Formats: sequence, C-alpha cells, structure tokens
Amino acid sequence: MEGRGEVVREPSVVAVETRTGQVLGRGTAVGRLARQMVGRTPNGIEAVRPVRAGAITDFGVCEAMLRYLVEKAIPGGRGRPVFLIAVPDNLTAVERQAVLNSAERAGAGDVCFLPQSKAAAIGAGLPLSEPLASLVCDVGAGTTEVAALSLGDSVARESVRVAGDAFDAAVAAWLRRHYALRIGGAEAERLKVEVGSADVLSEELEGEVRGLDTASGVPRRAVVTSEEVRDALAEPLDAVCDAVRRTIEQLDPALVADVSDCGVVLSGGGSRLRRLPAYLERRLGVPVRRCDEPEAAVVRGLGVCLDHFAEWQDRFDWAGPQRGAAA
Repeated sequence: MEGRGEVVREPSVVAVETRTGQVLGRGTAVGRLARQMVGRTPNGIEAVRPVRAGAITDFGVCEAMLRYLVEKAIPGGRGRPVFLIAVPDNLTAVERQAVLNSAERAGAGDVCFLPQSKAAAIGAGLPLSEPLASLVCDVGAGTTEVAALSLGDSVARESVRVAGDAFDAAVAAWLRRHYALRIGGAEAERLKVEVGSADVLSEELEGEVRGLDTASGVPRRAVVTSEEVRDALAEPLDAVCDAVRRTIEQLDPALVADVSDCGVVLSGGGSRLRRLPAYLERRLGVPVRRCDEPEAAVVRGLGVCLDHFAEWQDRFDWAGPQRGAAA
C-alpha cells in the first residue's frame, strides 16, 4: 500500500473441510495457519495448495484465499481494486483465463498481468531500460522463469515447471528408492534447507530425517548426507540449467557478450539452495549471483510498478473489462 509498502505476506495454502469445500475458521484458515496443517490433518480436513506449477488447480479455494487476503490488506473494503498479478511466461490461454476469473470473483475491478521474469528483474534492480542484456533466473516454488531483457522488454525467455516443489519431490523420491523411507513434502523441504546443495561444499553436511519404513511399516530415522541430497537434486537442477542455456542460445552475439560480462541474476525462494550460483557458473561459464532477499524479488518488482503506475500501466497486459483505473 502507498506509504506502507508490503502489508500482507502469506503462503498460498488453505485449510478446507473436505465434504463441503468450506474454508475452516469461517474463511480464515489461510496462509501460515494452514501451512502448519500440511500433512497433519485428520479425516475430513485437507490443507490445499490451490496454485501449483504456476497454475490454479482449485478455483473455489483460490477465490476464497484471494478474498481473505484482500480483506486482510484492506479491512472494510475500498471499492474494487486493480489486481496486478505476476504470471509464468508459459501460461496457457485456459490457465490465464482461470487466473482472470478467480481475481474478478475475489473482488478485482481491473486485472492486469506482468510476466514473472520481468517482475523479478525489476525487483532485483536490473537496468532494464539500458540497451544491454540483463538475464534473470527466477526459481520459485512451481516454475523457473528465465528471461533476457533489453530496453525494457524480453528478447528471449524460457519457462519450465521445475522449481522448489520439484526439488522437494526429488528428495522424497530418492529417499524412498535408496532408503525405503517414505517422507512428506515438509520433511523433504526441511532436509533440503538444512543440508541440501547444488555443488560441492567445503565441508559436507549431514542431517536426520524421519519417515515411514516402506518394508516394515513402522516409523524410522535415517542420517542423510549433503552428497546424497545433491545426488537426489541432480535431475531438477539439470532442467533449471538447461532452461538458462536455451535462453542464452536465443540471443544475438552482442547480447551474449553482455551476459558474459554481467552474468545471470538469481531470484526466487528456490535460489536459496546452497551453492546454486556456483553450480550454474561452472555449467554455463558466465558469472552468476543471487539478488538480495530473492524470495521477495517478484513482489518487490510489482511494488515498483504500482508505485509508478502511470508510467508502467501501458506495459501491463490488461485482462479486465476496463483499462487504466486508479490502482
């Protein structure tokens, strides 16, 4: 909000009653409260992630989540606000329409989209208006967005549905194959954060993981090393690296030279993985760095656009019935 900046930050998780589809707590079991319930709910209650891999998977729950968050940000309402939404570059027409419908039903007046990669580049402070290539790789939860931007627009981009959630799933699958141990997504994420890395560490780590022994059916603990987690992450990391490589291959030689000098900037919560910049730098042969507070880069970029709404509104992809309403 103007003068206050970011006023709401919540994970996109909602706790619902399975039989009726109603959000628990009279519509308030959203965000951090719901995330605490993931993998711990009794029969009849489910912690739902209504957005997966950048696309809406549960329309009703997504609308309820948005309504709650808007009310939390603007208690009592203030007309029908403009929704500026960062979306993956590879969103299909059907998925885009789903985002529009959910936003309108949640109380939006006008709806406009901005590519997630462009929002991340703005939030990372890259010089987009300059006649040189700025390459950003946003590793989020559901998708990795890569884009090379020059003179304020994308000149090449790639979007793959491999990111933080895929890292967690890869760790869980590896443990099931090699340790006969079944763990949940939250436990896989915890292990990834505690000992995971993309490249060799100067001092390798180890951590304890708890799960269900698939052979005996009883709870069991295991000690897992950072080398083992790195092995588990090899395939999704290859997919992220290949997306950056394909983006660079699309560039003209002059822009490739810019990338060689300025390198790649990482954003998104998934980029917090240890040694990810070093891994990409070794594989791609260009400098790689992580921006400050990478998980907030996209939202920070949207905030810059809203703070300078008059200058940016012509660059938005307007999807609502009207155009140019006050933010």
